Amino acid sequence: MSLTSEERVLKTLRREEVDRIPTFEWFVDQKVIDAIYPGSTYQEFVYKADQDAICVDLDYKSEELEPQVYRDEWGIVKKDTGESHTYPIDGPIKTMADLAMYEPPDPHKPERYLTLESELQAHQGKKAVILHLNDVFSIPSRLMKFEHFLMTTIDNPKLIEGIIELCVEVNLKMADEAVKRGVKIIYTGDDFAHKLGPMISPADFKKIFFPPLCRVMGGYKDRGLYIIKHTDGEIMPLIDMIVDSGIDCLDPIDPTAGMNIAEIKKKYGHRIALKGNVDCAQTLTFGSVEQTIAESKKCIQLAGTGGGYIFSSGNSIHSGVKPENYVAMMETHKKYCNYPIQL
Repeated sequence: MSLTSEERVLKTLRREEVDRIPTFEWFVDQKVIDAIYPGSTYQEFVYKADQDAICVDLDYKSEELEPQVYRDEWGIVKKDTGESHTYPIDGPIKTMADLAMYEPPDPHKPERYLTLESELQAHQGKKAVILHLNDVFSIPSRLMKFEHFLMTTIDNPKLIEGIIELCVEVNLKMADEAVKRGVKIIYTGDDFAHKLGPMISPADFKKIFFPPLCRVMGGYKDRGLYIIKHTDGEIMPLIDMIVDSGIDCLDPIDPTAGMNIAEIKKKYGHRIALKGNVDCAQTLTFGSVEQTIAESKKCIQLAGTGGGYIFSSGNSIHSGVKPENYVAMMETHKKYCNYPIQL
């Protein structure tokens, strides 16, 4: 059985039999790409590395407020860190009056989908083209300063609920536009936790965030989309709610937070697929090639057996990852990815 990358990913998300374990990353830093395949674009890298998906963001404009400080179409103020990701520092909503006056980005704006359309035209049918949308945490928590957001979940939860509802509606309208263009898979990149546990208490998460999480995930599913849910951190106090929301796959089973992919596979592998989780904070950044190979083989053995597994790092391939370690990780996958798994 020989499958296209798109077929391989879709079957894996349905936990069906495939020819080999699929692999891709949400993000591969250009510095790492240049070290491995000099002069290659991200898309060229995906083909040269025989990965299975092209990951795409929607197009948003930003205005420069001062050197290295920008405001995007959501009104989120961000600082350029010199790395590929900016750092949110402020937002437009602090009160119910601000929410009443707030205008979100136009989800139907044709220019928002130009990159997506280009990637679908170039790669669909060969690679899985996966669109980044959001669920209930990342955008709401950036529409005001983060400390204020956390306090407002306690002092004025109705404001947070209103912001979340607005974000859910916008993302579902964006999903409508994406489906029209042929998108089949999305991932939501909202982090719910840090290394020590959830950023919101499980009780407050269940009351404030879980109902809209079910609405947005249910809305994506109603539109025929497959959902890969990303969240860093120690999510065990929330994991039942995350799985119950209707996702197809959980990523990245964060090893830096002590998440155990074997335990997750045993408990939830009959309901969802898994993606992860070679440690990109320690092993890929500071470890040796030998350590990388050993950890990659362990992930394949623990999570790959029986299917329903996408091999990847425990987050992304950031600029600090040693290129030789990432090459070793990819070569280990290539050597041991075929079913039936034999290590």
